[in-house]
Parts: sequence; C-alpha cells; structure tokens
Amino acid sequence: MGADAVGGIVGLGQVSLHIRDTDRATRFFEQSLGLRHLYTYGDLVFFDCAGVRLYLQRTTEEKWRPGSILYFRVADIDARYAELLEQGIAFESPPHLIHRHDSGVEEWMAFFSDGEGNTLALMAEVGAGA
Repeated sequence: MGADAVGGIVGLGQVSLHIRDTDRATRFFEQSLGLRHLYTYGDLVFFDCAGVRLYLQRTTEEKWRPGSILYFRVADIDARYAELLEQGIAFESPPHLIHRHDSGVEEWMAFFSDGEGNTLALMAEVGAGA
C-alpha cells in the first residue's frame, strides 16, 4: 500500500497542548521559540512547527493537565540553549548527552518549561555526519 492509500498514515498533522493563558502562551511560542503564528480563533491558537500544526487550547485550571513533551529539533543545541537563556527561559539543566549510537551520532537534549506547566525540550543529533 502506498502512503496515499485509504487509512494509511502519511505523517503527523497536529499536536495539541493545554494552556492556561492564551496571550502569554502565544507570546512564548511566537517570540521566544520563533514559531510562525498561523491563526487564533477565540482561545484556540495555531502555530506552524516545521509543517506540523501546534494547537494551543486554553482550558480551565480544574481541567488542565500537562501534555506530552514536545521535542524541538535544532541544528545547534548549544546556540539555541544560550539564546533561550538570554530570554529568561529556565532550563532543568544544560544540554546533555542522552545516547551515543553505534555510528557515533550523539543525541543531546535540554528540557525547559513553557510557563504553562508543560515540559518542552530542545534536541539535536551531533557528530559522525549527523
């Protein structure tokens, strides 16, 4: 079956995160992370994240739950980490090695909060032709 076959998964179209403050979250994802704002409809905010739509949905405090961790792939994790630190974003720790593949490629990550209670991460593959 090809990618266009009925019922075949052809990619990830949208990811949703619950937020508490629409204006604050919009500023964070647009200004701090640099995602392109697509549109806002009431308390629903949509961004483009390299072809996957990120959907931020404001919810009440009683219904709010943290979402899945979103891992943002970056070319230079140290540079992006430094840029975000300059903007006042607090990280759990600096970028650190998660795994070294047999090929020599290293997986590096750094975790931070979006200010709404969701955990986000920078991730990069480093070395050996990554």
